[in-house]
Amino acid sequence: MTVVAVPGSKSITARALFLAAAAEGTTVLRRPLLSDDSEGFAEGLRTLGYRLDQQPGHWTVEGRPAGPAVEAAEVYCRDGATTARFLPALAAAGHGTFRFDASAQMRRRPLGPLTTALRELGVDLTHELAEGHHPLTVRADGIKGGALTLDAGLSSQFLTALLLTGPLTADGLDITVSDLVSVPYVEMTLAMMRRFGNDARRVGDTFHVPAQPYRATDYLIEPDASTASYFLAAAALTGRTVTIPGLGSDSLQGDVRFAEVLAAMGAEVDLRPDSVTVTGPERLRGVTVTMRDISDTVPTLAAIAPFADGPVRIEDVYNTRVKECDRLAACEENLTALGVPVRTGTDWIEIQPARPRSAAIACHGDHRIAMSFSVAALRVDGGVTLDDPGCVRKTFPGFHDALAALRGDWGL
Repeated sequence: MTVVAVPGSKSITARALFLAAAAEGTTVLRRPLLSDDSEGFAEGLRTLGYRLDQQPGHWTVEGRPAGPAVEAAEVYCRDGATTARFLPALAAAGHGTFRFDASAQMRRRPLGPLTTALRELGVDLTHELAEGHHPLTVRADGIKGGALTLDAGLSSQFLTALLLTGPLTADGLDITVSDLVSVPYVEMTLAMMRRFGNDARRVGDTFHVPAQPYRATDYLIEPDASTASYFLAAAALTGRTVTIPGLGSDSLQGDVRFAEVLAAMGAEVDLRPDSVTVTGPERLRGVTVTMRDISDTVPTLAAIAPFADGPVRIEDVYNTRVKECDRLAACEENLTALGVPVRTGTDWIEIQPARPRSAAIACHGDHRIAMSFSVAALRVDGGVTLDDPGCVRKTFPGFHDALAALRGDWGL
């Protein structure tokens, strides 16, 4: 059995930083993720005037329920979707003029459902180049609150940004959603808000967020379940055993359910409250699976799918087309380069069994494509070549070293 220490959750780190910044008092975040995304979020908070001290193993944040400590700022969000979507909402609850911009990759990703909702709430904001995209200027004068309707079918982050902001409004928020993907991420947000003292609740399709102030706390960030999927998949692919401590059935993250997909493919899975262990079978089975709520693990499954004994079909994942890249198209492109028969539709991909050949992988600047096909390389004669191996710094700068150590332990 190999034990792999997975770095902190990207999603939890981002939410915890927002909550700590918005809370009354000083919050300590333990084991936060150290990556380009989390550093970008922290840098954005500092640019907005929040005090944040980063020490090895823990970060300390002094909260400001009144909003940013500066009257004007320009925030560069890098490639981070949580930074680019959460921080404009946080700034809108304060007072001042705040401009947000991001990388070319992030500029292409949608922002419109969130900014439309903020405008409904009376926030004065302008998209400078293309409606519904960065760059964006927010002229903030607080948010009164009230009721609104939101389409969260492209990303749950739009809803999460509004939920997190709700306690900073004068009257709270009632948000009715017309569509929603990645439900576990929303449940994670609500659980974390309650931990910081706000009793937000979902009733049917409506989320009720009272104007109840956040309170600072001491918060331990669990390992990243999406990152764990690569090591669990590696075990399933090679017939080895991997244990991830600190991540299990009590996890806030829905992506821990990727282990259930591996179980359906014949892997032995031991899911305990605080750990998950996967042992790979002699050969994986084909499977048809809906991954709407765990779509960040779609590339992980797609990359190991050729090694199954039957077709692997992944359904209801349209939102993967509006991530760092069009992930369905990127998986199709790279599987084809590996010599694997594959078909895609608007919201699905189907992969046939094959013996992949060595190939160059087009990462499209997407960390999940790079990491997923690196796992597939464990079973590809001659391996694969990544055109952008450094893109993994977005969530796991040490990924290649960790996978190399695993390969060494297993004598591959």
